Amino acid sequence: MASFADIMGPLDTKAPAPLYQQLQRALREAIQTNQLAPDDALPAERDMAETLSVSRITIRKALDALVSEGLLTRRQGAGTYVASRVEKSFSKLSSFTEDMISRGRVPHSAWVSRAEGTVTPEESLTLGLSPGSPVYRFNRIRYADGAPMALEYSTIAAFALPSIQAVETSLYAALEASGHRPVRALQRLRAVLFKAEQAETMGVAVGDAGLLIERRGFLKDGRAVEVTQSWYRGDAYDFVAELNALPE
Repeated sequence: MASFADIMGPLDTKAPAPLYQQLQRALREAIQTNQLAPDDALPAERDMAETLSVSRITIRKALDALVSEGLLTRRQGAGTYVASRVEKSFSKLSSFTEDMISRGRVPHSAWVSRAEGTVTPEESLTLGLSPGSPVYRFNRIRYADGAPMALEYSTIAAFALPSIQAVETSLYAALEASGHRPVRALQRLRAVLFKAEQAETMGVAVGDAGLLIERRGFLKDGRAVEVTQSWYRGDAYDFVAELNALPE
């Protein structure tokens, strides 16, 4: 495997482009050509500065720009890593836990809140429930390999679960165990900017790009059972869909 110095190559002090821009370009190309793979750790800033014979300010400016682009990510106490993006298919109705396990990653969730209540007027329309119907609300941070990936808000019709404690890790696993796992869903995706509340929870900056997925899940008999809003980090997720031409 090539060393970091070999991958970067020498920086040209006589070139018109500032050194930090040269380094930024070299790192971007190394990531795009997979010379630096997802989850690869970069050397410490001090070591990079010594290897490339530049100042730590130059290193920091280059890294800051690539973190802003979503190509690099900083892990507190662990250093700087090449960002690892996850592809989520729109053609398969699967849970976050199932998606991460299928990609060899370790998922876990942190509860922000969970509560019992009754439907709001909007939820009543979305879920097709009568006013006053009981629901369970779940708010979680979803992680993969220790990194926050999404902030999730779910409202579940109470008839679908034996109790609010039935959900331990995977919501869909709990729904499946009760015989009420959705078999189809309508999803809407739109680009958003993280607001202060979501940004603080997810450890990103206010105004960072994100993806908001709004999903309504249905049972086999057509009843809506789930309404979920998931705020995904824009630097960590790609959503893909397979398209087929109509038969002629």
